[in-house]
Amino acid sequence: MSLPAYTGPVGRIWHAAFIAICCLVFIFLMAPILVIVPLSFNAEPYFTFTPAMLRLDPEAFSFRWYLDVLGIGEGTGANRGYEWAFAARNSLFIAFFATLLATALGTLAAVGLSRTQMPFRKPIMALLISPLIVPIIIIAAGMFFFYSKVGLAYSHLGVILAHAAIGTPYVVITVTATMVGFDETLIRASASLGAKPLRTFFRVIMPLITPGVISGALFAFITSFDEVVLIYFLADAEQKTIPIQMWSGLRQQISPSILAVATLLITFSVILLVAVELLRRRSERLRTSAVT
Repeated sequence: MSLPAYTGPVGRIWHAAFIAICCLVFIFLMAPILVIVPLSFNAEPYFTFTPAMLRLDPEAFSFRWYLDVLGIGEGTGANRGYEWAFAARNSLFIAFFATLLATALGTLAAVGLSRTQMPFRKPIMALLISPLIVPIIIIAAGMFFFYSKVGLAYSHLGVILAHAAIGTPYVVITVTATMVGFDETLIRASASLGAKPLRTFFRVIMPLITPGVISGALFAFITSFDEVVLIYFLADAEQKTIPIQMWSGLRQQISPSILAVATLLITFSVILLVAVELLRRRSERLRTSAVT
């Protein structure tokens, strides 16, 4: 962004310093993550850059560890590829159904809390977003003792319910933000035309808040997909997910295959975050057009 013509020398210096500070902060945050990407193509079984890699020697780079994850690499059996595939299926299965449940509950809660006549709005909102505040280790321990009593521990259903509980606050926050400035006259107009509340919700409210709902669902999906602590407390080998598989690999047998999986997860997360940003911009355009 260009500076105004009236900006003085001090303003220009501060603008340049501000850009430099932003770049340094970005490097500080992203460098530990991005360094994983080139390491995942290391032809040698090391977690460091080899001299050949630093010289950009083509022989030093390979898809060896990506093939290892798929179980088709040379010198690796299909068992390792099966373990990663099994963990990936569990992650997608648990995250998908946890996201559906969190999206449904979070959307209904956000729509209800957006009504001015809703009693105890602030205490209820604080209760709903409490999983974002309470340390996850405390939530996991509490869920473990409760689920053990009711027979939900060490089951897919228990893990899905636990992940839905920590994903719901993200849906509540995003949908609540979308509901800000929502024109209540649309609901009254729908009711005056004879529409039932359920029909009004799906035909009037839902189309306008869909970007926020999808954004919240994506955040809930990412939260479930990356969760480790809850899985450790509530799951066994049958519910092993990709983060648990990576953690187990670091403890038992260090292999650059973990870096390959991490790179794939980074790519997946970036795609989801881009989708969230596009939906946020679409939501702003819809809100602006509705106001005008």
